[in-house]
Amino acid sequence: MPNAARLRDSTQIVLPRETLDAVEPPLSDKFTVTVVPEGDRQCRVIGSPVEIKAASEYLARRGVTMR
Repeated sequence: MPNAARLRDSTQIVLPRETLDAVEPPLSDKFTVTVVPEGDRQCRVIGSPVEIKAASEYLARRGVTMR
């Protein structure tokens, strides 16, 4: 049985809202992901493992570090 934490990490990214707002073009325009606000400070980007990997690489090329 797969590890739930590992599956979750491969299908979502959690970022500060201001970081996500600064990305152009928006992730949801470039990738097949859903951006869900989480409170006032964070957003959760949810997608398939392939899309999350591509979105992570895209963000890394723009200097965004992920935890």
